[in-house]
Amino acid sequence: MFETKLGNQLENQFVEFIQSEMQQDLAHDMNHVLRVVKTAKELCASEGAVLEVVLPAAYLHDCFSFPKNHPDRAKSSQVAANKAVEFLASIDYPSQYFEAIHHAIVTHSFSANIEPKTLEAQIVQDADRLDALGAIGIARCIQVSSSLGVSLYDAEDPFSEDRDLNDRLYTIDHFYTKLFKLKDTMNTLSAKAEAEKRTVFMEEYLKQLGAEI
Repeated sequence: MFETKLGNQLENQFVEFIQSEMQQDLAHDMNHVLRVVKTAKELCASEGAVLEVVLPAAYLHDCFSFPKNHPDRAKSSQVAANKAVEFLASIDYPSQYFEAIHHAIVTHSFSANIEPKTLEAQIVQDADRLDALGAIGIARCIQVSSSLGVSLYDAEDPFSEDRDLNDRLYTIDHFYTKLFKLKDTMNTLSAKAEAEKRTVFMEEYLKQLGAEI
């Protein structure tokens, strides 16, 4: 379906919808969506998944989200999945894919903590989590932390050697509380390999940061 002119038209419709519906923030903007789609396509090809499920799920996974500190934040992916399927029905997208697309969007969320049961859902989750790693992961982490008024590091103990981690106060702590753990949550072999490379890059960044401060 996506190797044709029809496929290009569908992708354009996905982009228009997500641009109109997405509540954008510094970590979740259109560039994030496009990176997730790019990665999802690559994982789909290497893992032999169904693109008709993966692509709309990757494009639409953030079509709704509660604010970062909202009490219902963990329910965002459920609302997004419902909205996505309603939209797909409105453009006459093949309904046999709806259940799988819905599941992939629901399970992509880290905060929802729902296990992906299909290869396609695993790929969407992997693609989204990979975007929190590597060079772009560092940039996103600093952007979001800065917007929340979080300091980059604790001057007396930058890498939390003699204190408890607290990523509400220090950006670098978030590397240890969450980001470095993501590589162990990857589902597919392709994503595991990529996550390892990106994590090594982040570790090198911290070594350089330590040398500079």
